[in-house]
Amino acid sequence: MLYDPTEHRIKSFVTRAGRLSPAQERAIQTLGPKFCVPYQKSPLNSEAAYGRAAPLILEIGTGMGETTAHIAALLPEKNFLGVEVHTPGVGSLLKRIGEQSLCNLRLIQHDAFEVVTHMLAPESLAAVHVFFPDPWHKARHNKRRLIQAPFVALLASRIAQGGYLHCATDWEDYAEQMLAVLSAESSLRNTAEGYAPRPDYRPVTKFENRGLKLGHGVWDLVFTKG
Repeated sequence: MLYDPTEHRIKSFVTRAGRLSPAQERAIQTLGPKFCVPYQKSPLNSEAAYGRAAPLILEIGTGMGETTAHIAALLPEKNFLGVEVHTPGVGSLLKRIGEQSLCNLRLIQHDAFEVVTHMLAPESLAAVHVFFPDPWHKARHNKRRLIQAPFVALLASRIAQGGYLHCATDWEDYAEQMLAVLSAESSLRNTAEGYAPRPDYRPVTKFENRGLKLGHGVWDLVFTKG
């Protein structure tokens, strides 16, 4: 058997059981078969998955889906692929898909590193969104952070020329790490002098707005390829 680096690494998440609400469970049962794409170790056929050809935007870690659904509704001409490991989050986003009649959004419930490695071809993405990933704020856990040089290099290889990578965090030391790691990736260029203004397409969530009112900072980083 060939060595697979995706199976021998520190994961950036811990799978939590989480309790499904009846509405989330119903959304998984009724909408999951149409809008969830099974993980596979072969490239995704985007046209078959969406029933059309359109620029593909990957979002890693959709959480409860508020931001993902908002952006997908705002940009109906784009296809969106959300990757989330936690079942309640998948159920919540599927519920939003049903409520908002979103046809341009698909989900994969799996480890993002493996999805990007095996399912996304080089230069197949118009953009990647990574909003508020787990900060792993204790110093001894920093090695679990998602935004590390090897993963950024992998993401950059999947982004088409002219595409972009947009990260956001509300942890200042993680923002500093993100800025250093993204700046060191030779194929990416910063769109700002340091941190970027929040792009109009990224909404301020209730959680984020509460933090801002308490004086907490939020840092956006937008890098383009080529």
